[in-house]
Amino acid sequence: MKTKAKLKKLHTIFQELEQCVVAFSGGVDSTFLLAAAVRSLGTENVLATTAVSATLTSEEKEEALELGEKIGVKHILIETDEFDAEPFTANTPDRCYHCKKIRFNALVQWASSRGIKWVVEGSNVDDDGDYRPGTRAVAELAAVRSPLREAGLTKDEIREISRDWKLSTAGKMSNACLATRLEYGLQITTARLKQIEEAEKFLRPMIEGQLRVRHHGNLARIEVEPSAIPKLTAPGVAVAITDQLKKLGFHYVTLDLSGYRMGSMNQGIK
Repeated sequence: MKTKAKLKKLHTIFQELEQCVVAFSGGVDSTFLLAAAVRSLGTENVLATTAVSATLTSEEKEEALELGEKIGVKHILIETDEFDAEPFTANTPDRCYHCKKIRFNALVQWASSRGIKWVVEGSNVDDDGDYRPGTRAVAELAAVRSPLREAGLTKDEIREISRDWKLSTAGKMSNACLATRLEYGLQITTARLKQIEEAEKFLRPMIEGQLRVRHHGNLARIEVEPSAIPKLTAPGVAVAITDQLKKLGFHYVTLDLSGYRMGSMNQGIK
């Protein structure tokens, strides 16, 4: 199916929903989803909601607020309580399932209390190729729809249309919540997530491209794109990075020579 036909199908899906709450993170997919919903239904029939907890950085929250304002839609921040759930904080490979179930249950209840039947989220067809237990939680909730996946849109097509629509997120790097940086089995705590956030904030001005600080307890494993590795291994820079990350509580600091890989924490999962 050509992109134009997929866009038409997406429009039809929104028309059938009539009203919706958009789960909005400010990333490429959810920003496009929100813009498409507004184009199809108008701002009066669309609400944007962003789930706020320690898994979201302050920078990501501010970006989401700015994007919602640019699109011109009413945008609500909803605090979620996944940290009260041991199945989430235990950080098993099903961590994202428990988080999504809690968050989307909260969004569905919030939407229903305002007379809105549907919550929509931004998964696309390319997400089916990765380990994403959160999609199981979405599938279990009848009031949650995934219009981009239903329309057959890929990530590249979403970026292409976003460029045509002049969305500032068209070239934005993919990101994931801070909890995905933690090694499975290591308890998720706000303190550990703050370590990751502060470490990445320190490293970000040094390089371009993707960056992840993977948390392995006392060890921080830095992933960057291969082209950025020489910048971080320069003697003075390496010492500054080590000193700063040790101040944040890590005992050891390592640079992954394989470079950034999406989902690298999932390598041991079958």
